[in-house]
Amino acid sequence: MAEHAIFEAGDVPLQSGLVLPAVRVVYCTHGRLNAARDNAIVYPTHYMGTHDSNAWAIGPGQALDPEKYFIIIPDMLGNGVSSSPSNTPAPFDGPRFPLVTVRDNVLLQHRLVTEIFGLTTLALVTGHSMGALQTFQWGALFPDMVQRIAPFCGAARVSRHNWLFLEGCKSALIAAGDFAGGDYTAPPVAGIRAFARVYAGWAWSQTFFRQQLDRERLGLPSMEDFLNWAWEPAFQACDANNLLAMLATWQAADISADPRFDGDLAKALAAISARAVVMPCRSDQYFPPEDSEIEVAHMQNAELRVIPSVWGHMAGGGLNPEDAMFINAALLALLAETV
Repeated sequence: MAEHAIFEAGDVPLQSGLVLPAVRVVYCTHGRLNAARDNAIVYPTHYMGTHDSNAWAIGPGQALDPEKYFIIIPDMLGNGVSSSPSNTPAPFDGPRFPLVTVRDNVLLQHRLVTEIFGLTTLALVTGHSMGALQTFQWGALFPDMVQRIAPFCGAARVSRHNWLFLEGCKSALIAAGDFAGGDYTAPPVAGIRAFARVYAGWAWSQTFFRQQLDRERLGLPSMEDFLNWAWEPAFQACDANNLLAMLATWQAADISADPRFDGDLAKALAAISARAVVMPCRSDQYFPPEDSEIEVAHMQNAELRVIPSVWGHMAGGGLNPEDAMFINAALLALLAETV
């Protein structure tokens, strides 16, 4: 059974230079730490996700088996569970919540696993989408600690095209009258609905819709049904300022934005010494395989395994059994390797 706890991190200096007070990182664990303290896995969350969103990949007999591994799922700042615009008091409440970078998140997660659990090694860091962004960051910042990484449907740095897609979603939300500059007194339903409808065209691939898999596999007879099922309820369940805070983290994602790398992405990738399996989906419109090929070419011990799916970015979300099996098989093989 999963256990949930809170890491009280105190006042945290951010990469931006601001100090975020009384930071709380919620985390969930599966399994138990062994006597050697070498069976820990960190599995960060993705955009809009919480620790519950990662549960699909965890279970007996799976690669992330809680009977073998101690799996830690830290909730990303901004997701409404850990410190976020919706639960942070003034002066950093709502639209005044500062930029939190992927680096900020990973440094907090490092504090969590070292201060709470006393870990000096991690068997694996893995994650989907923004979880993959954090996975790359872990490998670059802590090469002596991380033995293996397996980012899927993600990247080491947000591309210019990915940034542009996100900017369109953001603009739809903040332009809505009910958003009220972020100081809304009721959920900005119209703004979030516009955000969701811009977002909806990107997560699955063109081929997915050409083959009408939204009808055949998801059982949704119309595009309106698809929107009402796939995105609007999920986004409406989130606080709008939380959505924008996580989006800002995503847009700023860059593992080379660190003094030791000085913006040199190739240098940052070369610092990753962990055994790595990088898994883009061949039809992902966010993080295409071409970007992953470039990343892998600069890494010390990395392998590219493209998920052969038409489910686009959602190939990493656990919805399609074939994609989940591909990811699980790759993780099993990676964890079986001696490093």
